[in-house]
Amino acid sequence: MTKKTFPLSDVYRLLEPGPVVMVTTSHKDKPNIMTMSWQTMMEFVPPLVGCVISGRNFSFEALTKTKECVLNIPSAELAKQMVGVGNCSGSKVDKFKKFKLTALPASLVAAPLIAECFANLECKVVDTRMVNKYNFFVLEVIKAWIDPAQKNPRTLHSQGKGQFMVAGETIKLPSKMA
Repeated sequence: MTKKTFPLSDVYRLLEPGPVVMVTTSHKDKPNIMTMSWQTMMEFVPPLVGCVISGRNFSFEALTKTKECVLNIPSAELAKQMVGVGNCSGSKVDKFKKFKLTALPASLVAAPLIAECFANLECKVVDTRMVNKYNFFVLEVIKAWIDPAQKNPRTLHSQGKGQFMVAGETIKLPSKMA
């Protein structure tokens, strides 16, 4: 077997950690949505999620100022809206209106839930020590919602450069962690 070198600039395409999410924020009474694929679980209880949000992103200021957001997890059926949301700026457009997404009030944060997503995680920023250097926020999930009507939703996983993998077959193996 022969292997060839792989560009370091594309390594992220091999390691994308989880499903693409749509992050909602609300700042100065303006709700916004951004698409994000750079997040990872850090702890189970309380649930902590680490995420990277670019300082060039309109949502960065909202998250920095309000210290709260919602991670909305879309199914593959929302792929076109998810990509559209990621390809425009909330500073110029109302993304809820443009992409026909429904904002629902959250219970513990000002940022809205996206009704069409099968899961919604209300979050507070609990650690900003790596924001200045890496744009890395640590979020604590303080309330979680699930839509029981959406059975076995298939999630989207970014492979970079506009390419996504759709979660497929589920297998169950013996585990001592269960």
